[in-house]
Amino acid sequence: MLLVYTDTITDRLAYVCHFILKEQLGLTYSLTSKLEDCNDSSNPIINYSAKSFSVKNIVNIEPHDLLFEKNINFQQVECTEVNGMPYFFSIPNSDIPFDIFAATFYLLTRYEEYLPYQKDDYGRFTHENSLAFKHGFLKKPLINIWISYFSSHLNDKFPKMIFIKPNFTFIASYDIDMAWSYKAKGLLRNIGGFLLRPSIERIKVLLGIKKDPFDSFEFIKMLHQKTKIEALFFFLVGSTRSKYDKNISTTKKSMRSLIRETLKDFTIGLHPSYISNKNISIVKNEKIILEQITGNAIKNSRQHYVKFTLPETFQNLISVGIKKDFSMGYGSINGFRASVASSFLWYDLTNEKTTTLRLFPFCYMDANSHYEQKQNVEESYSELIYYKEECKKMNALFITIFHNNFLGNDKEFKGWREMYDQFIMS
Repeated sequence: MLLVYTDTITDRLAYVCHFILKEQLGLTYSLTSKLEDCNDSSNPIINYSAKSFSVKNIVNIEPHDLLFEKNINFQQVECTEVNGMPYFFSIPNSDIPFDIFAATFYLLTRYEEYLPYQKDDYGRFTHENSLAFKHGFLKKPLINIWISYFSSHLNDKFPKMIFIKPNFTFIASYDIDMAWSYKAKGLLRNIGGFLLRPSIERIKVLLGIKKDPFDSFEFIKMLHQKTKIEALFFFLVGSTRSKYDKNISTTKKSMRSLIRETLKDFTIGLHPSYISNKNISIVKNEKIILEQITGNAIKNSRQHYVKFTLPETFQNLISVGIKKDFSMGYGSINGFRASVASSFLWYDLTNEKTTTLRLFPFCYMDANSHYEQKQNVEESYSELIYYKEECKKMNALFITIFHNNFLGNDKEFKGWREMYDQFIMS
């Protein structure tokens, strides 16, 4: 049993202790604010206070104020390094050079996204605003690195301490924004599309002579049958079509059949439409549509265009019964938005409480490589391998996002299908 002493037990401290000590290190621990508990204990102790203890079985971490505040305030953050590892919230007279609890809380809760910031064209928090980008650690699962560093220090101090750490896990996920390029779009949409961009390919697909260029579903299924890698599919089923919401209508029998066929082999989640971002009634209606098609309760989601606003988007998801969300990442660059490669419970800073919503961060998306970072197929493959290895080093969670259109036979994405095959099979 590990004892964690603090002058005041707060919800913030309880949250981050649970993540670091329980979820990441597998330790049994107890939080206390009673001095006698420490003086009388023979168990290992973390002293998270400015107090001094005469006992030897102790690690001292002088706390930053963040975990004892109740409001959302601007925080003075100055980054430095130890042995190439970036950190902030430096503290004097402690056994490690920074407050790992406060720093982890700051990154994990996306504290900076509650403060004023300049939004991008889609109304999103941009990666350029982030501490991770400004200080060069966006491409590293920094929290996992910190925890590994911390566990080594604990192990040096308490050689008999046993850690139960997570294993490396790979989840391949797919966003189905537009299931087909031509198929099942209906007469008017196809005529309009043909007039804008005359295409013999469109005619051949509609006549059943050629496969739709976005149709990669059998290919994806085959890959996962061979590798047994876990896969998640997120379907856009919004009934209102907009500039950014263009999927095939679920009134089409072929679309409903695709969803049901996918459900036979994989887990399905909701891809809330672009226009649903701050509208709980739209999210609720889209969830009902997907549940009616599948006959299952839908518990997983990922925001279309990775568009979410804290805290409203996640509060809405909780309200409609979503338990797991996979949106934590950027739609403009690959990397670790929350500086972590592990799932974690969302902490609602506006209500100061740990919620029931578990977030699963992704670090790689095909659209970021292709559209935003302007990479070719070879560069994208190298980036995929890089992030996989970074997560493997930390025995962490590696989640990718691919779109079905990237893996079909559309000329724009030439080489992607073969590259992904090579990656998945490696």
